[in-house]
Amino acid sequence: MDETPPQRRAGEVFLAFLAQGLTAFGGPVAHLSYFRKEFVERRGWLSDAAFADLLALAQFLPGPASSQLGMAIGLRRAGYLGMLAAWLGFTLPAGAALILLAYLAPTFTDAWGEGWLHGLQIAAAAVVLQALIAMARTLAIGPIRAGMAIGAAAGLIMVHGNPVAQILALTAGGVFGFFLLREPAAIAPDDPATHAVPTGVSVAALCAFALILGLLPFAAAYLRSPTLGLASVFYRTGALVFGGGHTVLPLLQGEIVGRGWLDQDTFLAGYGAVQALPGPLFGFAGFVGAAQTVAPGGWRGGLVALVAIFLPSLLLVLGVLPFWDRLKARAEARGALAGVGAVVVGLLAATLWNPVLTTAVERIGDWALVGGAFVLLAVARLPPWLVVVAFAVGAGLIPR
Repeated sequence: MDETPPQRRAGEVFLAFLAQGLTAFGGPVAHLSYFRKEFVERRGWLSDAAFADLLALAQFLPGPASSQLGMAIGLRRAGYLGMLAAWLGFTLPAGAALILLAYLAPTFTDAWGEGWLHGLQIAAAAVVLQALIAMARTLAIGPIRAGMAIGAAAGLIMVHGNPVAQILALTAGGVFGFFLLREPAAIAPDDPATHAVPTGVSVAALCAFALILGLLPFAAAYLRSPTLGLASVFYRTGALVFGGGHTVLPLLQGEIVGRGWLDQDTFLAGYGAVQALPGPLFGFAGFVGAAQTVAPGGWRGGLVALVAIFLPSLLLVLGVLPFWDRLKARAEARGALAGVGAVVVGLLAATLWNPVLTTAVERIGDWALVGGAFVLLAVARLPPWLVVVAFAVGAGLIPR
């Protein structure tokens, strides 16, 4: 039995995940591979079966799967302090870098003109296209799910990605999936420590999740607080994002750009920049929170956005863990999740068209650039960070 004091174990968790936050390039799928190698094979903090069970939970819940898996590993290793330490260590490098980028972006534009922004937009379009294809191969297989994805994409393109329409589409996907789709149950955990959260704590976390989601917008309006309004947008996004890190793009685009809090070019440039960084894609929230102009921006806005977008994940992991054994065995619950996943593919497809491609492609030659970036990612299998940096620097140096 491990006799290490909890505080020391939490420090160990922080340093382990800080190393991941500094080196884990490649997006959510790559993160899961890095986590298994580090925490199952090298450190032996949990077995393969326990890792698979926590991974299934993270993929079931809305939010960033790799960050939620990290939180669950930290919780299992060092309790509540370990959960916070895992999130902070994994998120800090990318979050700090993107907040800094929000300060430096005007300087880059003065030095390089608008070209570097255009290069980031081209790279972002290729990254989203690659993610869309990968997600469609797993989430939109079969005629029912493919039909749901196509229908969602067509409908959202017609309404220009309206945030309310996005939420309604996700809800409809869950309803259709509940009745039409059935998914096999996941494997059982190999030890009770995987789900060692008291029921009282779990219920309190679920109540807090629902209350914050429901009451924060009204509190922001009643108090006329731009900071609470910013937190409300990012909390709602974190609570409703299914399908992984790339699907944060359409929800945030509708909420932030749709409200006029940030211009489209800067928004997509920040999304392109996050592909060049290690750590969670949800770190993009730090850039948007720092760069937006309605609520207090700068580092304060970046911190508010980062905490708000990850808070739903923390509460859901705490809230669902004790009930996971029963929940994952229900075919209806897994079918509803499959339906939501299919709609997420359509949502991302609609966003790829508008605003990603409609913003990035300004002339005929830009189609070739997007195609070239996609080939480098999907065929040559170059790391996303290298493609992003190359296109940003190249477009910044070439006169437009």
